[in-house]
Parts: sequence; structure tokens; C-alpha cells
Amino acid sequence: MKQKEIMLNTMGINISQPIDEMGDEHIGTSLETPLREDAFEMDDDLKIELIEKHFKEIMHVLGLDLSDDSLKGTPRRVAKMYIKEIFSGLNPKNKPDAKLFENKYKYNEMLVEKDITFFSNCEHHFVPIYGKAHVAYISNGNVIGLSKINRIVQYFAKRPQVQERLTMQIGNELKEALGTNDVAVVIDAHHMCVSTRGVQDVNSSTVTSFYSGKFENDENSRSEFMKYIALK
Repeated sequence: MKQKEIMLNTMGINISQPIDEMGDEHIGTSLETPLREDAFEMDDDLKIELIEKHFKEIMHVLGLDLSDDSLKGTPRRVAKMYIKEIFSGLNPKNKPDAKLFENKYKYNEMLVEKDITFFSNCEHHFVPIYGKAHVAYISNGNVIGLSKINRIVQYFAKRPQVQERLTMQIGNELKEALGTNDVAVVIDAHHMCVSTRGVQDVNSSTVTSFYSGKFENDENSRSEFMKYIALK
């Protein structure tokens, strides 16, 4: 079998399309981010060292002159960026502590946090996904600090992703953290794997949603939420 024709069957997925084609078709394999069991046995410093070494080799293969002042520090910068920044959401130790507070105001209406800017990366091509997340919930007796909603979005965004999974992960985490089923999430995002390669469409965006509780069963609640976020 040619290298280019390696199938996802090697990952335990019974599918017959080549990996190249599947990436373009935006396939996702699970709700949980696919991680090996030993993913965090190696410490961050060693991961940075190894990524630096391998990225240096990638640059060498591309024909870049690593003795150039502008390039010689790039492998190290990329390695630190991967571990400490753009993929930091892979590590559960970075998960936000979503502390709850008693809803003393007895506010029983919808709370909406909209236009949460996030940056993620497409797991098929490792290029950016960026956009806005809009989140709503109805208190079940407790509330959460507003910044924690942003931090939950950022935590799940800072890993290789597909947008559908990202939306579901944020929604499920908010349900668990808040102790309420009444949660809604809408994400409107641009994918650079679409705009900078392949079809090279720079104008399109992708919208995904998660509705549970009243947002799933009550059309009025969902309509109210959509009115507040007023997607344009």
C-alpha cells in the first residue's frame, strides 16, 4: 500500500477513504480529543526540546537556512508556542477552576456571554480556526464568574480541534460546571484550512450550535438567545 493511501483503519476506524481526502471533508472521530494514555508522562521541558529538534528538521527539509539570524531561533519559538500557548488546552492541569457562587440575586432569566473571541487550530492541517463563541445559561441556583466562561472556551480551543467537537466540549463542560441542563453555545468561525489552501474561500464562515434543557425544548428560549447574539 502506498504511503499516501494509508487508511484510518490503522487507527481502529473502519473507513476506506485516504487521510488526505478525509481532512478536506472535515471528519471528526470522537467527542473527546484523541489523546494517548501516556500523553502527559513527559514533562513540558522535554516536549519543548523534542519539538524543537523535529521542527528544525522540518525547516531543514524545506531548504531553509537555519544559520540565518531571523530563522535560527524559530524551532525553539515554535516548540514553546505549541506547549505553553496554542496547545496548552490539551493538558488537564490547565483546566479552569469553575468556582460557583450562590445566586443571591435570584436572577432566573437567561444570562448571555457573547462575542467571546477564540483561536484554535484545525487538527487536519494544523492551521488556525478563529472566531466568536456565544454562550448562554439559565441558573439552577448557582452562578459562575463571567471570566470563567471565557476561560472554559479558551481551554477547549487551545488544542487541535474540529469545530463540532469544540462546540460540544464547551457545552458539556458548562452543563457540568453549572449544574444545569439549560445551556446554549453557538460558534461562528473562520477556518484557514479553507481560506488559505484547498478551495481558498476567504469569505465563508462555519456556524455550529449546542442546545440542551430549555434551549433544546423551548422554542422561545432559543429564539431569545438568537435575538441577543444576532449573528451577522
